[in-house]
Amino acid sequence: MENVTIDVVSDVVCPWCYLGKKRLEQAIEAVADELNVSVTFRPYQLNPEMPPQGVDHKNYLAEKLGGKDAVDRAHGMLSDLGHEAGIDFHFEQIALSPNTLDAHRLLRWAAIEGPDVQSRVSLALFKAYFEDGRNIGDRKVLLDIAESAGMDRAVVTALYSAGADVDSVKEEIGLARQMGVTGVPCFIIDNKYAVMGAQTADVLVEALREVAALKRAESAAGACQVAVQA
Repeated sequence: MENVTIDVVSDVVCPWCYLGKKRLEQAIEAVADELNVSVTFRPYQLNPEMPPQGVDHKNYLAEKLGGKDAVDRAHGMLSDLGHEAGIDFHFEQIALSPNTLDAHRLLRWAAIEGPDVQSRVSLALFKAYFEDGRNIGDRKVLLDIAESAGMDRAVVTALYSAGADVDSVKEEIGLARQMGVTGVPCFIIDNKYAVMGAQTADVLVEALREVAALKRAESAAGACQVAVQA
């Protein structure tokens, strides 16, 4: 069975990233009998200049998208797409647009404990923000999420207090921008192939199978070359 890695560059306040995560899960389930897929979530900030205390969500979106009507249209479309993917968006409950740096730090620490832990934290962050309207810029909320995902609350508290990985996360976000990532989600498969946007599960399945086929072809070509040299 072929091994395939996926680095998901995303921001936890991006509704398309939440949709992309759900669709990726569906795609991985569809190829479970064919491929071993390992997923790592990488940081990105849609607004790195967001103040630490956040800003009023409704006013921020209205200014960003061009008015309340544009916001309502976008939310209506996303709600329909989310329903199909098993997401119950409650945009009306979101009061603040937070700075997501601390959330990405938490995801980085979760990854150290394993991909399953990071996946649980990622899902909990999306759900807390988009379905429950919680402020994921609030460290108490982040600590609750960490603990619910099986992380040690005291350890995470100490890491926050020590300022751990602030620069590392910022550097990783900068690296993503240098690589040409200008929008999220971005799925980087085997460090070679990029799929941009919240593509459907079918598109992601096709991409995974194509990459696996290329790996098999490269492996076979390498084996033939070794045999000829021998």
